[in-house]
Amino acid sequence: MKKMLSEFKTFIMRGNVMDMAVGVIVGSAFTGIVNSLVGDIIMPVITLITGKINFTDLMLPLDGNTYPSLQAARDAAAPVLAYGNFIQLVIQFLLTAFVIFLMVKGINRLHRPAPAPQVTTKICPYCKSEIHKDAVKCPHCASELLTETVEGHASESTPLSE
Repeated sequence: MKKMLSEFKTFIMRGNVMDMAVGVIVGSAFTGIVNSLVGDIIMPVITLITGKINFTDLMLPLDGNTYPSLQAARDAAAPVLAYGNFIQLVIQFLLTAFVIFLMVKGINRLHRPAPAPQVTTKICPYCKSEIHKDAVKCPHCASELLTETVEGHASESTPLSE
């Protein structure tokens, strides 16, 4: 029993379990914010633009009758396709996904890897000593080094004209 409690404690205290718990808590709080954004801000604007259509009341009664609202149809126990509620939930999902996308994009921008350091040295092919990348003669073994020409072919360095 003691070993099992110890294993459970180790499991719970692992980083990914704690990260997941924090994610669930933040996600549930975020859901409330997105629900309010959609229900209290975006859908009223869409309702105003579409001629005061209340999306939550859009429905198709399957019994052939007409009802003034979705609630009235449900009170009458009528079978209905409540597609207005579905439209609102799709908008809610798309907004949630878009906001999460923006958050992940922002976080990834903060965590970009550092640029690779500039190469300032090279290895002499003759004595294998580390020398400056622009050297034409090795200071250790005095060998003439090959350099790259414009065409990309190796050519032997020439001494500077005197």
